[in-house]
Amino acid sequence: MKYGILMHEPNDDVGVAVTDLTAGAEVGAATLEGQPVATLVLREDIPLGHKVALRDLKAGQKVLEYGRPIGAATQDIARGAHVHVHNLKTLRWSK
Repeated sequence: MKYGILMHEPNDDVGVAVTDLTAGAEVGAATLEGQPVATLVLREDIPLGHKVALRDLKAGQKVLEYGRPIGAATQDIARGAHVHVHNLKTLRWSK
């Protein structure tokens, strides 16, 4: 199994593509320490360095990366989908 997604923490909702990933590919996700966490089928192309949903996320749900909330989903996001500014709003400046 190819590990194309790295996760900072095993419970993160998203991981980071370590190469350009292609829709329909089955890709493994592992922690930075190399611990396998998940295998998923990509729903769309994911560019290098962009986030991938590792589980289904509901609109309004806080999204975890680095073991912490980094934003909220602005729409439902399916497992294996691209997570970026089109469907994630940062919490950094939200009040």
